[in-house]
Amino acid sequence: MKYDLITVGRVSMDLFALDIGAEFPDITGFETGVGGSPVNIAIGASRLGLRSIAFTAVGDDPVGQFVRRYLQNEGVSTDFVGVNSDRRTGMAVVGAQPPDRFPLLFYRENPADIHVTIDEAKSLPLDETRALSLSGTALSRGGAHDVSLFLAEQASVRDMTTFIDLDLRPDQWSHPLAFGLYLRRVLPLCDVIIGTEEEFYAALSPTPEAVMAGASVTDAAGLHELLRACAVENDALLALKRGDRGARLYCGGAYTDVPGFPVEIVNTVGAGDGFASGLIYGWAQGWGWEEAARFANACGALVVSRHGCARALPYRREVEAFLRNKETTGR
Repeated sequence: MKYDLITVGRVSMDLFALDIGAEFPDITGFETGVGGSPVNIAIGASRLGLRSIAFTAVGDDPVGQFVRRYLQNEGVSTDFVGVNSDRRTGMAVVGAQPPDRFPLLFYRENPADIHVTIDEAKSLPLDETRALSLSGTALSRGGAHDVSLFLAEQASVRDMTTFIDLDLRPDQWSHPLAFGLYLRRVLPLCDVIIGTEEEFYAALSPTPEAVMAGASVTDAAGLHELLRACAVENDALLALKRGDRGARLYCGGAYTDVPGFPVEIVNTVGAGDGFASGLIYGWAQGWGWEEAARFANACGALVVSRHGCARALPYRREVEAFLRNKETTGR
């Protein structure tokens, strides 16, 4: 196979506050970067040693040029990053007030990345690629919705493994129920489903309104049953991200807990993308899911201990050194 991974979905230019701990009105400067869960996963996979393609779109302007150059410098193929002369590239602005406040503002008014087309998707080297990574947000609107379903179907008839990161962004959806209605159409075509407690509850529960409004999941037993049933019905592996508690893997009617790595938190934005890229890397190496999830937990821990998002994603040598240190010190 020529490629290991194709990621599909949103991309943005990111501005990260340089003043860690400052209230948003007091921020004096920002660092530029590139973000959006799918491209972060492509970058993370590339840093770990996989050959990744980003399938998305940017505006025909200097911001779009910045994004494409950034991805190229990260070793991500931009052959399928379209340039749309009628749309702008999305943007995200992020504050950093550790340990638990990271205000995030999206500027995604009709962004270029939702206007990818099925005709463009047909040109992707699916027969030369091992895995597909989808994003829940891409289903919310525009041609990206149709493209996601098309590629999921195409992957299912090929020897490809399809991952999906639920990637819940409530402000991108027209109604609290829409997220689950759209996600449940594509989940049967996915082999590995990745998400947080809130993301899984919003995708699988018939009453997700509180979670979509920002509340935490309080019905742990109900969530467990939703996850177990989803794993069985879709014959999929479910990877539940639980922060410093690690990951819980659902397969069939059973689950396995994979412990995490508690670290001092600098910034949590991007940790889930680090986890996803680590899980995909472990799968690509032919590891068992527990070993892959342990590696993924290490990737996520490294991201939260650093500032930035894509810039914080670890290289393989860093993850291996982190794990060796944990084995040596037991901490």
